Amino acid sequence: MSLIRLTGHIDVAPARRDAFAAALPEHIRLTRAEPGCLSFDVAPDPEVAGRWLVAEMFASRQAFEAHQARSDASAWAQASAGVHPSIRVEEVDG
Repeated sequence: MSLIRLTGHIDVAPARRDAFAAALPEHIRLTRAEPGCLSFDVAPDPEVAGRWLVAEMFASRQAFEAHQARSDASAWAQASAGVHPSIRVEEVDG
């Protein structure tokens, strides 16, 4: 079975940073509770202002797609609208 791994970063414009940061803890909590979420970390980059580092792992493509669907229908979608992600999504052997 293949796992789904996401790595990269999200750049957030200064005007959006407070809303993004305020919504992030709940998004992390909900995501970590999802079936098939193996790890989910989003943390500020200590070297680049307004950048958050992303490292996620899901047990399957189905678990990742369920996460995307939940996220798209959540308050997180509004809080993260207009951000500039640079994320690599890849299948890795599990």
